[in-house]
Amino acid sequence: MSRTVPCVLMRAGTSRGPFFLRHWLPADEVARDEALIGAIGASDLLQLDGVGGGSTLTSKVAIVSRSSEPGCDVDYLFAQVGVGQRSVDTRPNCGNMLAGVGPFAIEQGLVAASEGTTTVRVFNVNTRSRIDVTVQTPARRVRYDGEARIDGVAGTAAPILLNFLDAWGAVTGSLFPTGQRIDTIDGVALTCIDAAMPLMIMRAADLGLSGREPPSVLDGDKPLLARLEALRLQAGARMGLGDVSQSVIPKPVLVSEGDSDDSITSRYFTPRRCHASHAATGAIGVATAFALPGTVASGTARTTSTHTSDGPRHVLVLHPQGRIDVAITVSGQGQEARIERAALVRTARKILQGELHLPDYVFSKPLEGDIPMNKLINPLLAASLAAATAPALAQPAAGSYPTKTITVVVPTAAGGANDAMARTIAQKLGPLLGQTIIIDNRAGANGSIASEFVARAKPDGHTLMLGYIATHSMNPALQKLRYDPVADFTPVGLVGHSPTLMVATAHVPVKDVKDLVAQLKAKPDKYTYASAGNGTAPHFAAELFKLSAGVVMLGVPYKGSAPAVSDTIGGQTQFMFPSLFTALPHVKSGKLRPLAVAGPKRAPELPDVPTLKEAGVDGVDVTQWYAIFAPANTPKPIVDKLNEALNKVLADKDIVKRLEDHGADVESSTPEQLATLVKNELAKWKRVVAAAKLSAD
Repeated sequence: MSRTVPCVLMRAGTSRGPFFLRHWLPADEVARDEALIGAIGASDLLQLDGVGGGSTLTSKVAIVSRSSEPGCDVDYLFAQVGVGQRSVDTRPNCGNMLAGVGPFAIEQGLVAASEGTTTVRVFNVNTRSRIDVTVQTPARRVRYDGEARIDGVAGTAAPILLNFLDAWGAVTGSLFPTGQRIDTIDGVALTCIDAAMPLMIMRAADLGLSGREPPSVLDGDKPLLARLEALRLQAGARMGLGDVSQSVIPKPVLVSEGDSDDSITSRYFTPRRCHASHAATGAIGVATAFALPGTVASGTARTTSTHTSDGPRHVLVLHPQGRIDVAITVSGQGQEARIERAALVRTARKILQGELHLPDYVFSKPLEGDIPMNKLINPLLAASLAAATAPALAQPAAGSYPTKTITVVVPTAAGGANDAMARTIAQKLGPLLGQTIIIDNRAGANGSIASEFVARAKPDGHTLMLGYIATHSMNPALQKLRYDPVADFTPVGLVGHSPTLMVATAHVPVKDVKDLVAQLKAKPDKYTYASAGNGTAPHFAAELFKLSAGVVMLGVPYKGSAPAVSDTIGGQTQFMFPSLFTALPHVKSGKLRPLAVAGPKRAPELPDVPTLKEAGVDGVDVTQWYAIFAPANTPKPIVDKLNEALNKVLADKDIVKRLEDHGADVESSTPEQLATLVKNELAKWKRVVAAAKLSAD
């Protein structure tokens, strides 16, 4: 089953994505974001099931509507959709997609075309700023063909002028949100600037780079990417943006000397990969930092005279595929200099227009009462949806449950410990319940995406979750989330637990924990550790280790344990604190070297590996647990039936052996016992967060 909505697919600047009128999408924001995830095909890295192109540059969405802002014609909401993860970020703006807003608004009848050119005043909802978009409209029709050429795009097209009127401080409220033009974080001088896009600008030379490296080289430099992300997290906090680990802003930028007094070379990150060319809004920010004195970017100029005069001027932002010419107007001089406006030329092309089919699996609940959406669905499909949401099917009786395929949502990527555990259990649980069980891996946001999905799912027992210590205690203790681990779930039963193991890549020159501590104290940040994401058990264990040992070690968050373990085996990171269940197969194969158990006792599977306390580092006790949850308000008879079947599976000798062979101790429970465990664990980790002063940064 799929749902259809009108859509216009456009290439805008050096980006590409679907354009929607606001009323084409669900009115509810959660359902809207799920529709965008389905449109792009965000669930996998290749985005095979949508119109995305496997890159952040082709995973963008523009949502346009008539504006209620005085003096503005249309509202433009930009959404950055995830690549390989079900996420939607509406905090940043995108100047490239902005180039398509004017043509789209005119062709959809929101703005009347004028003869020759038409200027559309756009109100960017993300940053609450205004931009004049001037479109070529000979004979009062949008013209896409022309002679303008922008680097990074093949061929030529009609020019579209973007004139940013008040983009300075639009997101944070200040052009320099930290209160100064240069900050120093971890020994690196950088400029935090909010000009069309919040940026964190650094001199490439300060990081040992020329600044002219191609994106492929920068993307392959894992220590560099890890360092940029660590700096970005701290810069985001200083800029007042809070925890930016799941946001794409601020964007890191590396700058170096240009080819002339009015040019600057830039490498723009999106934020964890280097842009193939450059974002338009990023070019505004870089040009602003270049034109004003006292920033790390203004220091790249060959002369200082270009930074003292006011009036109009052109700044060339040089990027891997060419340059962007930014026309800016400066008023005042010296520290009093200010940017009045900035403009640049982009192009756009309409690729196709028609109906976009959205897959049903991305929606957590039926779109009941969503009149605009239902009007656009063909009558037969609308009738099917109405039948599917009829009251008669709202709550199946426990005697007839289950009536259809059961989905177990796993909050981590395929291949990790949670995934393996869920699949092992499902093989036996499905036949016991008389239904097929499918595993749905919804990695991202440290388990929040999966947790939110299940929390909003229909409470009929057909959508379950393999939750664990991170989703139901650690991450909620660390930061405010859009789900409540207690109120939004009905506990079904405990599955088991596994101690946390400190491991190292096979060839790292460290003898033991004592040697590691000594090396880190002599040279902080000498090594990096991988985690399954901030707020997960490997993250907590590593941070507690650093705190207890008094050392500094850079963390690299991944979207689940599987990629984190893979990079640790490959040596891109040197240490990790996975569960024994995750690590044991790799320890047995010799790909990972166990250093210590982060728990109260040694693991029977590795009797010669000491605990961290025995190794001289006390206070790191992280035992991971796993359990099955259903959405809140799932009927008790269904929960009891699930619990009975689950406990039968966990009593199966074959299942017990398979889980124990991987380092997990099987432990069953009643729903009530699991509810008590969750409450106690949540309280425990809240105390740890407070005592250790941990943060999501």
